[in-house]
Amino acid sequence: MQKKSAGILLYRFSDAELQVLIVHPGGPFWRNKDEGAWSIPKGEFETESPLETALREFKEETGTTLSGEFTELKSVKMKSGKVIFAFAHEADIDITTIKCNTFSVEWPPKSGKFPLFPEVDKAVWANYAICNVKLNPALLPLVNELTIMLNQSDRDG
Repeated sequence: MQKKSAGILLYRFSDAELQVLIVHPGGPFWRNKDEGAWSIPKGEFETESPLETALREFKEETGTTLSGEFTELKSVKMKSGKVIFAFAHEADIDITTIKCNTFSVEWPPKSGKFPLFPEVDKAVWANYAICNVKLNPALLPLVNELTIMLNQSDRDG
């Protein structure tokens, strides 16, 4: 069965510049990875709807509950084959107050120790140039679609 994840592409405007919330995964595997390692708050699902999953995962990874209008974006496929369903939502959250769930993994390997690590260890509001460097390349089409969608609504409005 193909793995599926769902997430929220949260966006805001700062000084008229589009910014999206991106997060850096926590844990020892990601500790020294930066460029191309960042993501959007997302997680796997099987039976929930993609939007239910995206909202649950956003809360788990940021500590923030979102409500309101969500725009479904086209799904993207990761290098692993996992399909990502994403929903755009405009809101401004304070990234300095982010709280997330933790997970444990044996670290160092074969040590018998299972320390806790945060699911997300950093979050930033990123413009397109930053996303182009830091965001996992498979997720960049979501930012592209959002940008086109917002530019179209500006022309229509």
